[in-house]
Amino acid sequence: MPLRLADYLVSPRRCTVDSPVGPLMVIADNTGITHILFPTHTLADLGLVSEDVPEAKDDPVLLNAARQLAEYFDGDRTAFDLPLHVEGNDFEVDVWFAMRSIPYGETISYGKQSDIAGHPGAFQAVGAANGRNPIPIVVPCHRVVGSDGSLVGFGGGLDVKRFLLDLESGVQRLF
Repeated sequence: MPLRLADYLVSPRRCTVDSPVGPLMVIADNTGITHILFPTHTLADLGLVSEDVPEAKDDPVLLNAARQLAEYFDGDRTAFDLPLHVEGNDFEVDVWFAMRSIPYGETISYGKQSDIAGHPGAFQAVGAANGRNPIPIVVPCHRVVGSDGSLVGFGGGLDVKRFLLDLESGVQRLF
C-alpha cells in the first residue's frame, strides 16, 4: 500500500494496539485519527521518525480508538465512532467516504464502490484510492472485493483481509 507523507499532521502522537492480525500503530493529531498502520508498515513509510510521533498511552483519542478496535476484534463492535483526519484529493475522499457506508459483514465490488462514490466506471482508480486508505479497518477497505468476489489488493495483505472478512461474517477460526 503506498502511503502518503504525513506532513499535514499537527502534534502527532501514537499508540500500539495488540490485535489478532499483529500490532497496529494508531496515529492521531489534534483533529483526530490520521493513520492505522499494519505491522508491515512503519513511520518511515509516512516520512516520519519515532521522535516526530511520540508514544501517548494516555491520550483520550488514542485510548478510545484502542478500545473500539479491541471491541471490533472481540466481535462486539460493528461500527466505529472516532474523530478522523484524512488528507487526500477530492476523488480519494469520495472513495473513502463511500467505504464507510459498506455494512459490517458485507462486501461490494470496486465497480459498485465507484458508483456509490459518484464516479461510475472508475473501478481501477477506486482500487488505487483504496490502496492509499490511511485508516484501514475503521474505513473498511477490506470489504471491497473483485467483481467475481475474489480477494484482491489490501495493504495489510490478503491473509489479513480474509481474517477481517471472516471475523465479520462470524466464521470461527481454529488458530
